[in-house]
Amino acid sequence: MAPRANWKGFLRLSLVTCPVALYPATSESEKVSFNQINRKTGHRIKYSRVDAETGEEVASDDIVKGYKVDTDTYIEVTKDELDDIALESTHTIEIDEFVPRTDIDSRYLIRPYYLVPDGKVGHDAFAVIRETIRSMDKVAIGRVVLTNREHIIALEPLGKGLMGTLLRYPYEVRSEDEYFDDIQDVKITGDMLDLAKHIVEKKSADFQPETFEDHYEAALIELINKKRSGVTIAAKTAPKSSGNVINLMDALKRSLAGEGDKAPAVVAAAPKAKAKKPKKRVEGQREMLLPISGKKAKDEPKKAEEPKKSDKTARTTARSRKAS
Repeated sequence: MAPRANWKGFLRLSLVTCPVALYPATSESEKVSFNQINRKTGHRIKYSRVDAETGEEVASDDIVKGYKVDTDTYIEVTKDELDDIALESTHTIEIDEFVPRTDIDSRYLIRPYYLVPDGKVGHDAFAVIRETIRSMDKVAIGRVVLTNREHIIALEPLGKGLMGTLLRYPYEVRSEDEYFDDIQDVKITGDMLDLAKHIVEKKSADFQPETFEDHYEAALIELINKKRSGVTIAAKTAPKSSGNVINLMDALKRSLAGEGDKAPAVVAAAPKAKAKKPKKRVEGQREMLLPISGKKAKDEPKKAEEPKKSDKTARTTARSRKAS
């Protein structure tokens, strides 16, 4: 069955126009998906659209969009009103400018589409636009409306067609400063950098996506096939990490020696002082909540010890009790 176009309209470069269709370039339909079912009956769960206050089910024709401005206060917006503000890009991808591909920050990329001529006419105009973009070695930037929202789309040649990638607007991209400010400035020695470069060189290869394997998807399929065959599924024990703490230089050397595929070790900087080994817990010993060793614990006054009775006082007390 031929894929269904997400959008149909016109591609325009100045006065050159051709009918085109937009198809999704990716699909997740082959992935394993699940439905929610009732454990007791085995029936599928069905959700209903109900009024939040009355609890009554609402018909599709009575459901409209609303923008919340205050508690329980909404501004109703109709479909016709949304269509009126969609501009020409509702039915036309207007190429506004051409930019170098390297100028587009990867954070702005959303998802790819295929753009092809729609019907038997317009192939010449489509080829002119495609080859013009190819010869200039640039990316065409235009606008397109999908699901009632206008998107920026970047067009570039791909074989006989065009690949269009939706782009985010600047307000959708967060600044890295709020995340990177707390990263410490660390000086890397030349030896460490050389070792790391050798590791990269050993693992360098051509990009071959056909070699990628979705291990989780394969495990899901295996699990479902076993359950269909009536095989009892035994719970797996969680893998244990070696827990060995090594310094960064040792980790780089071991990685270069081919030990990177073994049980991972915890990489840490060389400690300033040798840490004390924790005391082995005695079986049956009660857990005690003690303050963590530090300034706060050091400043707290120690609890006064109860004075012990002297031997003389103890003997006098014993004679008094005997006499009585």
